[in-house]
Amino acid sequence: MAVKRTKAEKKQAYDRKLCQLLDEYTKVLIAVADNVGSNQLQEIRKGLRGDSVVLMGKNTLIRRCIKVHAEETGNEDIKALIPLLVGNVGLIFTKGDLKEVREEVAKYKVGAPARVGLVAPVDVVVPPGNTGLDPSQTSFFQVLNIPTKINKGTVEIITPVELIKKGDKVGSSESALLAKLGIRPFSYGLVITNVYDGGSVFSPEVLDLTDDDLVEKFASGVSMVASLSLALSYPTIAAAPHMFINAYKNVLAVAVETDYSYPHADKIKEYLKDPSKFAVAAPVVAADSGAAAAAPKEEEKKEEPADESDDDLGFSLFD
Repeated sequence: MAVKRTKAEKKQAYDRKLCQLLDEYTKVLIAVADNVGSNQLQEIRKGLRGDSVVLMGKNTLIRRCIKVHAEETGNEDIKALIPLLVGNVGLIFTKGDLKEVREEVAKYKVGAPARVGLVAPVDVVVPPGNTGLDPSQTSFFQVLNIPTKINKGTVEIITPVELIKKGDKVGSSESALLAKLGIRPFSYGLVITNVYDGGSVFSPEVLDLTDDDLVEKFASGVSMVASLSLALSYPTIAAAPHMFINAYKNVLAVAVETDYSYPHADKIKEYLKDPSKFAVAAPVVAADSGAAAAAPKEEEKKEEPADESDDDLGFSLFD
């Protein structure tokens, strides 16, 4: 017969387990577990088995364990988890890819009926169509202002009806109607709210960023730094190419306005002394491209065989 452990022994065992996980794992997903049943949680544990561990428990106990462990080990980074332990939350310790673990957790959602008093997480719309209910139920629909008609001895909903709005509490009438129609409008599962990775805490939306998104944001930041540096005349690596180009333009402008010259400025001065060179340069390029295009056409004409005449056949039309 197994010896039943006391509460103190259970707390000590939990503390040892949590401290072991904090030492072994550096990545943690914080998940809200509202309306998640024990069977559903067990399925999630099975799905994550291998590289992840799901730990549930009282927030006060977890906070105390983290504080004591941080003081004993000197690892102050784990204290970043303490402010996140609010409400009915659990910790998912993982060594795998954070995005893949979050996607795996999202698979385990279970449909649930609209119970009285629950806050609707989504809008609930009753679709039009035959309900299969007998005509004696029409008064029930009238109370909820749902337009109906009798079709082939059953009640039919004419138009879609928004029964419950997101954030509203489910009333007894709405709950009874959805139960009669066999509609389970809500689905519940673990919802990832925060991500902890090596002392850093960030939103799970960050996991959706791709390499292209990061490159785009980085390029935008570099552009802003370059613009600010140019406006303040403060040299930075981002602004250096623009500063060199602007400096070269200034040197070229000075060379054009004065007798000072250098090889690159001589060509510009020639164009400014004789603007017709601008017009000459463009047609030369156009002529080269036109000649290149005309050459294939001439070759095509040469390849076409000459039309055969009657004389080649050895008789004329009047023979």
